[in-house]
Amino acid sequence: MIPLSASAQPALWPLAVYFAATLLLTGGMILLSYFLGPRHRGKETGQPYESGIVSTGTAQGRLSVQYYLVAMFFVIFDLEAVFILAWAVSYRRVGWAGFIEVAVFIGILMATLAYLWRLGALDVRPGGRT
Repeated sequence: MIPLSASAQPALWPLAVYFAATLLLTGGMILLSYFLGPRHRGKETGQPYESGIVSTGTAQGRLSVQYYLVAMFFVIFDLEAVFILAWAVSYRRVGWAGFIEVAVFIGILMATLAYLWRLGALDVRPGGRT
């Protein structure tokens, strides 16, 4: 890679033209849809449409704590799957040291899962423990 001198700076005008064209295009599409779009003022227009089913109740329903626990466990174990996938991609380069490290990592995951199972945190039945 050749370092750039002060006199050989890259031209920024293509970036500025691209930025301006993007703003003009998106602004133009929004303005065209505003002026050319249909205008409905009927009673049904303001009503929520739920696949043809008349909605009942309020949208502010409460979810139980178990739902949030399962969601957090999913995110945590999903992130750990990303780490294991990164190891699997580079397993030849990291060698036995990398294998031992990922084995310890999976062991900690299994111990955590066993702890959560024994604690009853994975029991999502209505009468289950939390």
